[in-house]
Amino acid sequence: MEIYEERTVNIQHLEHRLKSKISIYEQSLTNLGSCTLVMVKAGAQRYLVASGSGPVFDELEGETEKQCKICPLIHENRLVLNTYLPFTHPVANTTKRPSLGLGDRLGKATPGHIRALEGTSVFPIFAQQSIRELNFTNRTFKDVIDAASYAVFQEGYTYGFGADGDHLKKSEEIKQALEDGATMITLDSSEQIDPTIQNLDVEGLQTRYEALDSEIRELYEGLYADQEFSIGTSTLRLDLPTLKRDILTYHKALDFIQNIYKQHILHSEHPIDFEISIDETDTPTDPKSHLFIAKELKRRQVVISTLAPRFVGEFQKGIDYIGDTAEFERQLVLHVAIAKQYRYRLSIHSGSDKFSIFPILAQTIKGSFHVKTAGTNWLEAVRLVAEKDPALYRRMHNHAIKRFSDAKSFYHVTTDIGKIQDLESMKDKDLPSYLNDDNTRQLLHITYGYLLEDEDETGGKLFKKSFFNLLFREEEHYKQLLDAHISRHLSLLGFKK
Repeated sequence: MEIYEERTVNIQHLEHRLKSKISIYEQSLTNLGSCTLVMVKAGAQRYLVASGSGPVFDELEGETEKQCKICPLIHENRLVLNTYLPFTHPVANTTKRPSLGLGDRLGKATPGHIRALEGTSVFPIFAQQSIRELNFTNRTFKDVIDAASYAVFQEGYTYGFGADGDHLKKSEEIKQALEDGATMITLDSSEQIDPTIQNLDVEGLQTRYEALDSEIRELYEGLYADQEFSIGTSTLRLDLPTLKRDILTYHKALDFIQNIYKQHILHSEHPIDFEISIDETDTPTDPKSHLFIAKELKRRQVVISTLAPRFVGEFQKGIDYIGDTAEFERQLVLHVAIAKQYRYRLSIHSGSDKFSIFPILAQTIKGSFHVKTAGTNWLEAVRLVAEKDPALYRRMHNHAIKRFSDAKSFYHVTTDIGKIQDLESMKDKDLPSYLNDDNTRQLLHITYGYLLEDEDETGGKLFKKSFFNLLFREEEHYKQLLDAHISRHLSLLGFKK
């Protein structure tokens, strides 16, 4: 793309038309031939402004006056930006850079994430949402990519970013995500994983195993039973009892993964980062099970970018790791060796705020890996509310408590509501300290959908308008909060010095 001499926009003309003082996002100012593009802020809205003439000017939708077009931040205009400014279009992480799934439930966090990424080579997944999150926030995956693309343009970020259809479970969900622009698919195979097998006694295991088709049993036993495999500096033996458990637990999931790969990934017109999630279970993934899965994926010629085991310990939302860090490190060594041997990267899910194990990840993996975060940027937005609008925070806090029992049916958390300090006893200046308490963090983390979408008796949103207006007014402060919080992640992960 050829960039021509710099031009500017007529601020006075824009303010007259928008009937408001405007501010320009300086990093967005871009000259394309005879057209200048820039993102501006006016009142409580942002606009894409095109000044001049030419193809990009003509293709953008908006109101034109005196060769100046004021364009709303709609999906169609995002697609035009993607055509003329390719850095605004999500892509796959084809160079396997260390990567961070940042996500953005609000569509407001990406500018802060970009600031935190300065000085790193991290590949960010700015657009990352699961179906559950989309339903809770009343958004579409197109909305998520639109927000990320416009933020990338606004901040002048040209280093590439991805879009992850996160924890998808159905073929039609994957098809839709890819059509909407996903460059990464996280396939959640939990519905095909049998969680009852790992706890069966010897007799129960044998009964279930004998009920399995004999051809399946003979195939797997011939390939793996009682064989030893060198993994890094270790040797793992797939003894028959362990193999039986893994066959019964994972064989349907492996069939599902293979079918999805052939149907949606293998012949995609564009590179896709294909991640396998086996972490949505109660039982940690034994390294032997991981090896069995890795060998089966290779045999089936399923090429993956990343795999997320269910690591030992607790990876709960919004709080630090719970568990024996020494045992986590011992097992991680084996998981790392398996991933490297089979040429994919490890992915750590529910990775936000797991500060105690970040150095272990950095020291053990010593290379590229993927960490998923998302809800932590919502919590930083709530911290902003506590700092800047105590009355709004108090109303949101009380509503979260009312909704907690509904929300916890969707998440595994160990929140103890009784240990949260009574709101009435807290002074306004101390409200932000709630965001440093594990129980309150989980309370606020899992009730986000209700806080954003619940309505009053007239059908109006309880908090949404006030919440987003505050974020818009305090966008610089939100950037600062996210920069500090995500930078701490990046530093401890070894991604940022």
